Formats: sequence, C-alpha cells, structure tokens
Amino acid sequence: MRALYRLYQGFLRIVAALVKWPVPKTFLGDKAYTKLFRKLEKENVRTLLLVCDKGIRDSGVLKRFTKRLDKRNLPYFVFDDVKENPSIATVENGVKVYRGRGCDGILALGGGSVIDTAKLIGARIARPKKPLNKMKGLLKIRKPLPFLVAVPTTAGSGSEVTLTAVVSDSENKTKYTINDHVLIPKAALLDASLTTGLPAFYTATTGMDALTHAVEAYLNKISNTPETKRHAKEAVRLVFKHLQEAYNHPDNEEAREGMLKASMYAGLAFRRAYVGYVHALSHALGGAYDLPHGYANAVLLPHVLKAYGDSAHPKLADLARGIGCEGDSDAALAASFLERLKKLQKGLDIPERLKLDFFDNPDTIVKHALKEAHPLYPVPRFLSKQALKDVLREAIAIDEKPA
Repeated sequence: MRALYRLYQGFLRIVAALVKWPVPKTFLGDKAYTKLFRKLEKENVRTLLLVCDKGIRDSGVLKRFTKRLDKRNLPYFVFDDVKENPSIATVENGVKVYRGRGCDGILALGGGSVIDTAKLIGARIARPKKPLNKMKGLLKIRKPLPFLVAVPTTAGSGSEVTLTAVVSDSENKTKYTINDHVLIPKAALLDASLTTGLPAFYTATTGMDALTHAVEAYLNKISNTPETKRHAKEAVRLVFKHLQEAYNHPDNEEAREGMLKASMYAGLAFRRAYVGYVHALSHALGGAYDLPHGYANAVLLPHVLKAYGDSAHPKLADLARGIGCEGDSDAALAASFLERLKKLQKGLDIPERLKLDFFDNPDTIVKHALKEAHPLYPVPRFLSKQALKDVLREAIAIDEKPA
C-alpha cells in the first residue's frame, strides 16, 4: 500500500510541475492601499462582501480598514460571524449575505479562519448546486470564484497564497480540506500595522503555524523544486529571526512585517509540497476538541519530528544550518534544530503537551489523521497507527481540575 502511495505522490509531482500556479498580486509598503484600490477598479468590483470575525470588529481593526474603503466610496457589507474553526453553517450564512446584498467581490480581513471562510463562500458562489462536502479533496470546484482579496491580520496560515481551505463539519465532529487552484486569492495586502494588536497567544500560535507549514513542506518527498525549497527555508529563517521579538514587543512593525513575509513564503512552499502528520493530527484533534489550529500544530510539531527519526535528519540539518546551528553530523544538526524549536516554544509560553479535559478516542483521531494524510501527504516516513498513537500519548496531558 505504501508503494502505491508513493506512486500516487509521484504522479502529483508530475502534475504539479505542469500546472500553472497563480501567485496573488501582493501589495506591500506605503502605496499598498492605493494599488489595491486601483486593482479593484480594474476588475470592476463594485460591492464587496467584507468577511471578518467579532475580534477584528471589537479590536478596532475593522474600523481602521473600512475608513479607507469609505474614502474611496467603495460599497461593502460586513459579515463578521466567523469563528475559530469555520463551519459549514457559517459559510452558508455568508453566501446568503453575498447574494442578498448584491456583492460582486470578496475581501477577507483576518486570520486563516476568516480567509478560509471567504474562500469557501466564493466556492459556493461559483458552484451554487454543489455542497461543501462534495468539494472535499482535490480539484472539485474547477470554476472561477468572485474576485477575492486576502488581508491577513495574523502571520501564520499563509491562506493568502494557498489553494487550500479547511472547514469544520460540526455534525460529524471533524475537519476536512478543500484544495483547488481557484481558491488562491487574486490579491493579497500585507499591512504590518494591522497585526500589532494581536494578543500574545495568537502571535505565538499563528507564528508556529507558519513554521509548521514551512518545516513540513521542506521535509516532504516532493519539496525538491528550487523555488519550494527556497521559500520554505526563508520562512523558517524569518520565523526564528522575528517571532520571539513580535511576541515580546507586539508594536514592533519590523518584526510583524517579517512574520507576514514568513507566513506568505511558508504558504507558497506548502501549497506545492503539502504538509504532514502534524497537520493531519491537528485537524483531527481540532474537529473533535475545538482546539485552535496553530496551538495544536505548535505543540505537536516536535513530537512528530521526533517520530520521523533519521528519515528527517538530512533536511532538518539543512534547516538547522539556515538558522545558524552547528553540528558535525546530520543527526547532531537535527537535534540542534529540535533544541532551538523547544527553546522558541518555551519563550512563547507554548506548553510541551496539549491540555485536554478528557481524551478518550485516540483510535478515532488516528483514523481521521491517516485518512487525511494517506495518500496525499508525501511525508518523509510513513507512520503506523501505533506510532501516531504514541505521538498522541506523548503530546497530550489530561488537565485534571481539582474537585
């Protein structure tokens, strides 16, 4: 079976090399907003559905952003019902607002959950007769979305450049991914000032999400295109350079901009090279226990890297050299990388283990994780059910509250 998985991944690698991968028009710097509005005019976008969440509204970020829209006299309607793990119901509600208000473009202002929701609203507009569960997997949309702009307010998901969206199926208590090139936003605006008010927990966990994307993409078996390798290594370098500073000094816009770039580069890497068991387990745990995605990734990453063993050592050694680690062998450099990773986690107040009130379904979690990972994710080493259960045993602590 594993040989068949590798054969399938080899086929995907050939297809990926033949497909044109669109890159969003990215606006960064002093004239970013002016250029974005010109682009919207050029695309004949007359009324925007502005997708965000309550946190963006309450923090004042929404008001600061909409002032710019008001100055341009660009009509918009705000849909701010997005939750941490966007659900099918949330997406359908957004579709109703889009249609009811006569919108012809979508702008996502927020983190990965917001951008994913905006993508999925666009997918349902493009395919009105096709429910989201029929879009699960690869290339199930295949029709252009309304013009979509992503304005990330967190530095982690990379959703502004990826072809992936994640949705929670509340009824079945799971998550699944939808992957299609049409989900890649047409434009992205990177404004570090919009991220300075991000709470410390989200700065840490979204930043670690970006690191996880980059590391898993670099380790994977089809990450060997020069562009993908370059993007992944640069993302790792930028995270180790800027994340601790952004956490310690949240108003440091240089660090914030560095993290926005890291997130974007990591997104460009994993959209071609995919992710691995960290994400597969994180999605399964997030669906079952409503865990923030970046938090789950942050805790799981070192545990999964350890489980890969020596199959990951050569590429971890490359990443270690890129952040200034030293060692006289690949194994030593890989160990040094893991130590730097754990040091970063400690500095960001990320625990070594996920704390849950209860954990009674490891078999179900592993089943969902393997279903997501196989055959799609070209991981450096296939892990067995027992190996993944061992990862969960090491990575999860039951939070026993006093009576």
